[in-house]
Amino acid sequence: MAFIPHTEKDVAEMLATIGVSSIEQLFDEIPQSLRVKSLAGIPPALNEMEIGRLMSARAKADGRPLCFIGAGAYEHHIPAAVWAITTRGEFYSAYTPYQAEASQGTLQLLYEYQTMIASLTGMQVSNASLYDGASAVAEASLMAVRVNRKSKSQRILIASTVHPHYRKVASTMASNQGLRFEELPYSPNDGRTLASALAPYEGQDITALVIQQPNFFGTLEDVDTLTDWAHARGILVIAVVNPISLALLKPPGEWGTRGADIAVGDGQPLGVPLSSGGPYFGFMTTRMEFVRQMPGRIVGRTLDANGREGFTLTLQAREQHIRRAKATSNICTNQGLLVTAATIYLSLMGPVGLERVASASHARARELVEALTAIKGVRKAFPTPFFHECALILDRPVGAVLKALESRGILGGFDLTGHYPELGSALLVCATEARTHEDIDAYARAMNEALKAARAA
Repeated sequence: MAFIPHTEKDVAEMLATIGVSSIEQLFDEIPQSLRVKSLAGIPPALNEMEIGRLMSARAKADGRPLCFIGAGAYEHHIPAAVWAITTRGEFYSAYTPYQAEASQGTLQLLYEYQTMIASLTGMQVSNASLYDGASAVAEASLMAVRVNRKSKSQRILIASTVHPHYRKVASTMASNQGLRFEELPYSPNDGRTLASALAPYEGQDITALVIQQPNFFGTLEDVDTLTDWAHARGILVIAVVNPISLALLKPPGEWGTRGADIAVGDGQPLGVPLSSGGPYFGFMTTRMEFVRQMPGRIVGRTLDANGREGFTLTLQAREQHIRRAKATSNICTNQGLLVTAATIYLSLMGPVGLERVASASHARARELVEALTAIKGVRKAFPTPFFHECALILDRPVGAVLKALESRGILGGFDLTGHYPELGSALLVCATEARTHEDIDAYARAMNEALKAARAA
């Protein structure tokens, strides 16, 4: 709460009204043995002006480094109108869409969101969002088991080029429900999942195949070949996609002959700022034939008895809405405020604006990679096409280079060595439309200086 108006007199009057003498009495059911006796180490209270000065000093200490980290969370330009509208009272404090009595404004906004996300992914139906991209992969895998009833194995093939955090979260969430995640190797020559990696599974009972496009390295997968291979063998395809990339790349609904069966991803690039890892939101779209197995809730448009347009929760597959045994999920949290921002962002940008963002991001990433690979000791990890982030190989340990860059005001990228040690000293770098030519020049100079200093040492 930004401002608490109650004076000590107000508090005393409220306590007297409910018949207690102190706030402590409101917690008398908590045993004394469980109570904290003191707040050692907590400094004295500050007034509003002092708090403001302290927070400004803390923020200044963080600095304003140039960010070239991608790896699932991206610094895009967000038009000022997005959050100016999102934080208006009618959106900011609207009731969350769990209940049927949610406001018509909230329901209409979610309906518009669903329409735009379904269109962007080339799928037929969208839910009203999920918790984040990682948990969306887990939810899609569980959904695939319910949908693909011909498969009894609950085996999910997941490319090792899928975001490592997504793979870990999916395994943590779904493994205890009997799902088995089996990782497919990628080609060390081009950073993609080749059809030959699927050959060992020929004739086996597989429930679903998870493909990320662009993959974690930023490389473009041969999604048509992989999708058709899976469908020819009765395997469902789960697409993990970057929503900005869909302004340029083929949407998952058009992969191969039939398209992917379920598409998920993180909506953070759509008007949601970087914020120490969150909160962000996940999206999910699918075919209409699978809609009753989709987790979460769906908003529909209808006409009332007087012929007036109205919006309502159409399908609600969460356990608080239907019998627990019938629920598709109990953790499919809707990130309503972030979805509001994304809906406004998409509305403001439109198809042309979104395509410009994607094109500019791709151009900036290519410019960045060209500038960095011109430096001695830096080369591309893979020769294949990429979208707005790329894996590089350095001639010395990445961690030390990133520290040297940070001291020069550059957040230089994501260290891949912990997740992909076979690549050696590998660094994932990213540039979006928010980076300028000057930013890229500054990074290249800092990288050159850092590597020269390391060689001299």
